[in-house]
Formats: sequence, structure tokens, C-alpha cells
Amino acid sequence: MNINSFKDKFLNEVQFDYELARFTWFGVGGRAEILFIAEDLMSLSNFLNNKPKELNLLIIGAGSNLLIRDKGFKGIVVLTKKLNKINIDENHIITAEAGATDADVARFARNNIRGGLEFLLGIPGTIGGGIKMNSGAFGSEFKDVLIDVKAINHSGKFRTFTNKELGMNYRSIKISKEWIFCSARFQTFKDQKINIENKMKQIIALRREAQPTGVKTGGSTFKNPVGKKAWKLIDKAGCRGYNIGGAMISEKHCNFIINSKKSTAQDIEDLGEYVKDKVKKTSGIDLHWEIKRIGTK
Repeated sequence: MNINSFKDKFLNEVQFDYELARFTWFGVGGRAEILFIAEDLMSLSNFLNNKPKELNLLIIGAGSNLLIRDKGFKGIVVLTKKLNKINIDENHIITAEAGATDADVARFARNNIRGGLEFLLGIPGTIGGGIKMNSGAFGSEFKDVLIDVKAINHSGKFRTFTNKELGMNYRSIKISKEWIFCSARFQTFKDQKINIENKMKQIIALRREAQPTGVKTGGSTFKNPVGKKAWKLIDKAGCRGYNIGGAMISEKHCNFIINSKKSTAQDIEDLGEYVKDKVKKTSGIDLHWEIKRIGTK
């Protein structure tokens, strides 16, 4: 299908030249050439099966770990926020669609008196993004609780990957980028509700104490180098509170960049690169971005 016939077929389901800033936690960035909001897995499959292969594809969940550059994204952006169903089966396995937030899955497990997923409350994102990044917090990662994941490729074909097949490592997985996560199954264990609630209260308290809240940020900016803490290296480099334009290194936690005023995506990226350079000069260590930077500068 060529681009014109594709646009005609999905005219009532897509938006053109659509602002993306509202879909990211930083609240910055340019526009999408084409935006599609998936209503369910079948509509997503049909859309992917008909899209022109030459168009680039970007998947956005919560937009918490994402920086859209100021000139936007040329291609198709797919939003998964409506793919958010969560359920539990007779074997107490919890299944969550990719657009479900990590926090909602943690609360669902609590409400069903199942332990092991409390740490998800401390991860600002969706299940799909969490799997792609093997996100973690408070001593646990997705790979510790994930059984398998249902995925779809850019041609609309489905496949299930086991935890082992994903090749999950620190903030990364090894399968091809052509696969888009649809839903995941998680193992849990029976616990007392009071224990689960206490763990969740502790996570909330620790987040409020250690991380900036109530501000526009994208979560942890850089991955922790082996045996090191990124925030300590950034602090040692003298970057705490440093700003470029409207972007500032958090005074509370140096591994967070805050959109403190009307920052541009370029301000945020320039600040991150400045920090990387300072850390390299002071500690001899290369920091690597954890936040995904997408689009045209």
C-alpha cells in the first residue's frame, strides 16, 4: 500500500502533523508526521499490516523515559495508552497489556493480595517500556518477575517471547527492535495485604525523599556505570543545579534533568551532553543515556 492510499484508508484513525510534547513527561518536542492511537490489539495489528514499510515507526507508552527532539519525528508514532487491561488467572499469574502503567499493575497485584510486584510502583512508565528497558527500582527488575511477553512486529504478526529469549540485561534486552510488546505475564506469590501495603508505602516515601516530584522530568538520565552511581559522578563533576536554558540538573537528585521553565528538547540534550563531558573529565568514566532521544534535531 502506498502512502496516499494508506492515509485515505486510515483517515478517521490517524492525526497528521500532531504535537508530541503533551505525550512526554518532559513536555517538550516537535510533531509527529502521523499519529495513531491503538484502540486494541486487533486494530494495532491491522494498522501495522497496512502501513507502508518505508515509514519509520515510534511507539510511545507513558513517555516518561523519552525525549522527542524539537523538529519532531518523521514517520508514524503509535500510542499504546489505551492498551491497558490487567487481569489475573486461576494460577495467580497477572497479565498486563503494554499500555498499562507500572504503578497500576503494582496496585492490581496488591488488590489481589499478590506479592512481588511492589517495586513497579517506583517505575514511572508502562509495562511495554519497562520490558524494553528491563527497568528496575528498589533492588528488583522486570527480568525478576516476567514470565513471557506477547509481541507484534511491524508487519502485524504476533509472537510470544520467554523471559530467557528476551536476553534481559541491565537496562537492555537483546531482541530485534522490530518487535512491539503487546502484553506480558508476571509471576507473583501470596502475601499478606498489610505486608504488600507496607512495602509500597516505603517505596513511595523513598521516592519522595530521594527524587524530584511534581516537576517535568524524564526519570533517570544516565545508566549507572558498573560499580558506580551516576548521580555521585555527576555531583563530583560539580553539575548539581547546573542549567542550560530552561533545563536544569536537579538539586535533589543529580541524575535527573528538570524542565524548570520553558525548556526546549535541545536545552535538555545539550545539558546531558555537557554533564557527560564533565564526568569524563573529572572521573574518566563515560556515561550512557538511559533516556531515549528520538527525532530530528
